[in-house]
Amino acid sequence: MSFEIRHNDLLGKIGYLRTKSGSVETPLLLPVVNPNSQTIPPQQLRDTFSFNALITNSYLVWRKHREDKEVPKIHELLGFDGVIETDSGAYQILQYGDVEVQPSEIIRFQEQLNSDIAVILDVPTGEEGSKERAKWTVDETLRRADQSLKLVSREDILWVGPVQGGVYPDLVSYSAREMAKRNFSIYALGSPTPVMQQYRFETLVDMIMAAKSQLPPDKPLHLFGAGHPMMFAFAVALGCDIFDSASYALFARNGRYMTSQGTAKIEELEYFPCSCPACDKKTPEKMRRLLLMERERFLASHNLYACYSELQTIKQAILDGRLWELVETRSRSHPTLQAAFKRMLAYADKFEVETPIRKRKGPFILSEESLFRPEVTRHQQRLLERYQPPLHVKKLLLLPEEHLRPFREIPDEGGPIERLERRTDVHICSYGLTYAIVPQELLDVYPLSQTETALTPTPAATNHACIRMVAYLKKFRYSRCVMVVHEPWQEQVAESIKRKFKGKIRVHVVKADAFDTQALRTVLKALK
Repeated sequence: MSFEIRHNDLLGKIGYLRTKSGSVETPLLLPVVNPNSQTIPPQQLRDTFSFNALITNSYLVWRKHREDKEVPKIHELLGFDGVIETDSGAYQILQYGDVEVQPSEIIRFQEQLNSDIAVILDVPTGEEGSKERAKWTVDETLRRADQSLKLVSREDILWVGPVQGGVYPDLVSYSAREMAKRNFSIYALGSPTPVMQQYRFETLVDMIMAAKSQLPPDKPLHLFGAGHPMMFAFAVALGCDIFDSASYALFARNGRYMTSQGTAKIEELEYFPCSCPACDKKTPEKMRRLLLMERERFLASHNLYACYSELQTIKQAILDGRLWELVETRSRSHPTLQAAFKRMLAYADKFEVETPIRKRKGPFILSEESLFRPEVTRHQQRLLERYQPPLHVKKLLLLPEEHLRPFREIPDEGGPIERLERRTDVHICSYGLTYAIVPQELLDVYPLSQTETALTPTPAATNHACIRMVAYLKKFRYSRCVMVVHEPWQEQVAESIKRKFKGKIRVHVVKADAFDTQALRTVLKALK
């Protein structure tokens, strides 16, 4: 049994998890199936909706079959030939306070069920209670993990080690660090459901990152109870690989229609914003006329299609290197997601480490938040740590990127740029809002010339560029800097640099709407 990572972007991964019943691709959603009652038959989840794995509750099976002479096999019981994960009853502990089964009993029972993936009986933290009780749930879960691993006799079942701690990131971090010392095939973050139900996605970001930073990167992370497509992109970008939820059915029962932008009540819809097989050629009005059971089945079907479609969208975004753009786009659909996205920026350094250096496509800079994406922060960091300007060159010419770009696209034979390039005493760099300073010799290096931007010179974006330009000038100590400007924000940056380096670097500001022969004369004069 193994987890093979094929592609990655940010902390998101496309991987293959091998089990004794076959391999499944991650990011993976496990629809929750009640072993005693199903809105949609389990095998139909695979044949119709393309879900090759599901999760069911072994505790509920145990309650019904504990007196039987022979324990049923879970695949036969559900009539499902894909991968089955079994939960242990911890959800019932969260809901009702306790269960009558012992941790050792449920371990042996799941082995008898022949589960592909199984969860030990942990103690969920939830969101109620003191921090002291939260610490107890962490310690008790770790104690049960040690007890359970001693009882495990089957090596062909992938066991899940739950991480607890609730809304306390320090406890989550401690729980994850300790759980990582136990040899589980999969790790899981418990107790996020109440946080998600209250749309506290900003808190969820801290919970996931507290766990992810302490867990092995080569093991999948399961986010328990996360099943709404509006937050999949965020969770994947933060490093979650597996999700499970009964939301597709629970929401359907309450007449709620899932989309990647949020949830709508079918009573309030005039049109279906979807063309999935469930919605095709149907109208909300017609669906409202159905019998309650038929309407519930329709909504459950659509909700499953919506979840599956969003996961496919996420996988393609990972392949294209566009997961950041997808998360940023999804963040615009709800204020709490926007807050979560801004919270993600605090972990920008974590994303940079895991993001590939080259991608299929260049990045899009959509807003000020895009300035924290890995491609941008990586350039700025490596420019200071790994770059060295041409030796013995002490004169720096800073050209606005929009001035230099035309000459990069069309040869400047005999033009002003070519005349400057012949000089060995001048170092030409472009500058802009996104990457701040880019040496001319690096302009064709990915992703600098492949970036598309819609960034406007807001105070925050201007300050971001100014800080990084100052850092570059501090690092490399030119004796003279000539800066060509033509927009107000560029003039502001130039004045800031002049004040910052007064008496240290001779800074000349040249105003020019275009870099033509007249501008060249002024620049050459300033470079003398």
